Amino acid sequence: MERSEKISGTQLSLLLFSFIAPTLILVIPGLMAKYSMQDAWITIFPMFITGALSIWLIVLLSNRYPGMTIIEYSSQIIGKIPGKILGCYLLFYWVNFDFIILNQHIQFINTVLLHRSPAIVISLTLAILCGIAAYMGIESIARTNEFLSFFIFFVLCPLIILMLMESDPERLRPILSKGIIPVLQASIFPSAYTSQVFILGWLLPFLNHPKKAMKASTFALFAITGLFIVTVFPLFMIFGPLTDRLTFPVLSVLQYIGLKGSFERLEAIGVVIWVMGCFVKISLTFFIMCLSITQIFDIKNYRELIIPITVLSVIGSVTVFKNYSTDLNHYLEYTYPFYASFTHLLIPLALLMIDTLKKSWKKSVL
Repeated sequence: MERSEKISGTQLSLLLFSFIAPTLILVIPGLMAKYSMQDAWITIFPMFITGALSIWLIVLLSNRYPGMTIIEYSSQIIGKIPGKILGCYLLFYWVNFDFIILNQHIQFINTVLLHRSPAIVISLTLAILCGIAAYMGIESIARTNEFLSFFIFFVLCPLIILMLMESDPERLRPILSKGIIPVLQASIFPSAYTSQVFILGWLLPFLNHPKKAMKASTFALFAITGLFIVTVFPLFMIFGPLTDRLTFPVLSVLQYIGLKGSFERLEAIGVVIWVMGCFVKISLTFFIMCLSITQIFDIKNYRELIIPITVLSVIGSVTVFKNYSTDLNHYLEYTYPFYASFTHLLIPLALLMIDTLKKSWKKSVL
């Protein structure tokens, strides 16, 4: 993979924001409310800490092995064959991740917009666009995302103001009525999403100023957390205990505002935000999958893999679950948080510990 492609610190921040924020604010609040009810806003603190820990681990590893992805330096740390095995696991993780995101997109569009459209058509239309973006490279994805990110900010600001106007702070009381345990249980869900900054393991080699990695990543985490705060607070102050019964709570808030106010069909803006977020997320996932395959199997040109990856993604997205809604919800609630914690946090932590022990042992021998 040629390293001629470069992205700036600002582009890296915006990529992280678009990769995590849209799906986080539209999907996760309902799962949080199921466990912690009106105390769900407190989960913001462990969510931020988890994201910061993930950033610290990946940036520290990247600083030790500059210009390498996590696939490449894992072989340096644990050996060639174990590194290849770990690389295959990470590739499997991203393939599964890709199937799930595209499947979520299908369900979202079928639920909100196109109720009778075939799943494969919805998946194929987005996958083709994402495949073209991945083929053009990380620079093209980053530049496209600059426009999309600012558009998301632009349309969200008035929506947040309208949400705050309908909010009732009394619905946040009583605070911690059932103790801290339900809050910690609910924090697993947003933490799994903020730890997706794990994607830095593939993006940092393309950063034009590697010293800005920590600053750019931390800024993105603050932006994601800030957006989460200003959407989750009004959400719970509007719906209160009803939040856990809603599949897409933020979208329901927009529909509610549209019914009560002078603006109609505000949920269309939520659909736009979702589609743009999914476009960036899937494009980056395609790019990472192709990049990982080239590095594991020593293939020179990642672009040759775009078409088969796109076809595989479409097929996988419509076959990954038998019962779309039930199986996806079960996966998001019971499987993904632990799967993400292992992949995003424990694997980088293990690599860092092994690398530190190896370097300490070499120094003691010398």
